[in-house]
Amino acid sequence: MAKVRKNFTELTLRERYGPRFWPIWFGIGVLRLIALLPFSVQIQLGKLLGQSLYFFARQRRAIATTNINSCFPELSLPARKALVKQTMIENGIGFIETGIAWWSRKLIKRDKVRIEGANYLVDAKAQGNGVILVGAHYSMLDLGGVLLSFVDEFDVMYRENKNPIFNHIMLKARGAFCNNTIERSDMRRVVRCLKAGNIVWYAPDQDYGPRGSVFVPFFGVDAATTTATARLAKINNSPILILGYLRNANNDGYSLSISPPLVGFPSGDDLADARAINSRLEQEIRKAPAQYMWVHRRFKTRPVGTEGFYR
Repeated sequence: MAKVRKNFTELTLRERYGPRFWPIWFGIGVLRLIALLPFSVQIQLGKLLGQSLYFFARQRRAIATTNINSCFPELSLPARKALVKQTMIENGIGFIETGIAWWSRKLIKRDKVRIEGANYLVDAKAQGNGVILVGAHYSMLDLGGVLLSFVDEFDVMYRENKNPIFNHIMLKARGAFCNNTIERSDMRRVVRCLKAGNIVWYAPDQDYGPRGSVFVPFFGVDAATTTATARLAKINNSPILILGYLRNANNDGYSLSISPPLVGFPSGDDLADARAINSRLEQEIRKAPAQYMWVHRRFKTRPVGTEGFYR
C-alpha cells in the first residue's frame, strides 16, 4: 500500500520535530540566521554558496549545462560554460534572497527598486475582470513577490512541496507579502479570485507533463507548455500581462517590469497562444539569462518517439 503523505497540520509534535525532519529544520535555521546579517554580507554569502554549488551540485550543474547548450547555440563553448557557472552563482544568491523575502524584507528599500509598467497593471485591474500576471521561475523567485508587493496586492499560484515542514514555512512566509497562496491544482479557487477582480501571479514556464500541454519552442527547443493560461483568460475575460524582474548589475538594487496586456490573447489556437507566452517569457529571460532557473528540467517531457533530453 502506498504511504499517504501528511501535511503539516496532520503531523504530531513528535513527527514534526523528529529525526526525519532535522535536516530541513537545520537548513531553515541557518537561512533564518543569515537573514539577520547586513544585506551586502548576505549577497556575498550567496555568491560563495553559488560557487560551491557549481563544484559540488553536479546533477544540477549537468541539467543547467544541457539546457544552456541547447538554448544558446549561438554562443561559443567558453561563453556557454561561463553562463553555466554564473547561473549557479545566481542561484546561490537567489537562495539567500529567499531568506530575505521571508524574514528581512525591510532590507529591500523602495528607492532601490526600479518599476516599469505599473500603470498597465493598475488599468487592467480597474476593468474588474481580474488580472493574470504571467511570470517565470527566476532565481530570486520569492523576492520577486516582495518587489511586486510595492505595486499592488496579488494572489500567487504555487506548487506544493513534498516536504510538509518546508511547505508550511514557505506558505507562512509568503502570506506576509501575498494576498492568497493557491496550490496550482486548485483551479476553482483561481477562478474565484479572478472573478473577485484579483491579480493572480502565475508562472507557466515549467514542465508539468504532457497532460494539458502542447509542444512549442522555448529558446528554440520544443517544450511541453501548459495551455492553462489561455483557458484561465477565457473564463473571466481576464487580461494577460507579462511580469519580469531581475537583480541589477553589481547588485545595485532590483528592477521589475510589467507589460501592457497581450493583444488578441487568447486567440483560440492553443499552439499559437502557448507560443506567444513562451516568446514573451523568453524576451524577459534574455535580459539577464543567468538569473533564470536553468537548473530545472524544463525539457523533461519529450514528444512521442524522441529521445530523452537529460542523461
